[in-house]
Amino acid sequence: MTETFTVPEEAAGMRIDAALAQLLGISRSAAALLCSEGNVRQDGAVVGKSEKFRAGASVQVTIPERPDPLAVVVEPVDGLNILLDDDDFVVVDKPVGVAAHPSPGWVGPTVVGGLAAAGFRISTSGAQERVGIVHRLDVGTSGAMVVAKTEHAYTVLKQAFRDRTVEKIYHAVVQGLPDPLQGTIDAPIGRHPGYDWRFAVIEDGRPSVTHYEVLEAFGKASLLEIHLETGRTHQIRVHFSALRHPCAGDLTYGADPKLAAELGLTRQWLHAHKLGFTHPSTGERVDVTSPYPQDLEYALKALRG
Repeated sequence: MTETFTVPEEAAGMRIDAALAQLLGISRSAAALLCSEGNVRQDGAVVGKSEKFRAGASVQVTIPERPDPLAVVVEPVDGLNILLDDDDFVVVDKPVGVAAHPSPGWVGPTVVGGLAAAGFRISTSGAQERVGIVHRLDVGTSGAMVVAKTEHAYTVLKQAFRDRTVEKIYHAVVQGLPDPLQGTIDAPIGRHPGYDWRFAVIEDGRPSVTHYEVLEAFGKASLLEIHLETGRTHQIRVHFSALRHPCAGDLTYGADPKLAAELGLTRQWLHAHKLGFTHPSTGERVDVTSPYPQDLEYALKALRG
């Protein structure tokens, strides 16, 4: 689609990205993207986002068709194994490199897309791109994740996560040896003030509580069992980074790249090992365990080695 117009007096002298946002009713970042792609011309010449509009100039804006970033792409996902298939829910073993659901900027595979490709019908509750999703794991974190199949299960499980009655047990290899060997990290987490894609312990962050216990110590690193009381984004990674014991391989949060290379890690050593919750229909206890994937098992053997 192409939009053609003459620059009105009120837009003359304005930055092009700001003026386009107003004139076309789009976000400033979307306007800047159009400029960076060479899709905006003023009197026939391609212009950049920081240039200015001239009064009376002829402007041509080409708006390309883009796929909906929140549309679920139905495609098979390698390694998306089923740990438990129930009438009310399915517990998957999410592999690394797979997102829980579509989101802006993510073009890789998703759990919801993989389940759809495998013929699973899941709950339609929730936002369009995350139907059936009652909790999430980071793209770079593997392990057990439950997805609701029915509307009833969605409501009950979603509330269980809100009420913190779901047992979430992670295993992590962190650098060094935490002191004490068993303890609780109670530190608020929020957006990092300097990096949009990172989180940090900050004074006005959301309450975040992590319980841990050292299972094995290797000198340069330790294997921990972690119980999450809250479920903030990147919570384990942020808390242990704040203690100067980042997850091995987690370069985003300060891990040693030399140790990562030594252990063959291309992501953080962090795995959602167990999930425990009350069955949404029968009230019985459900416990599911996810084994370590190959890359994490290799790194652990190297440490034991």
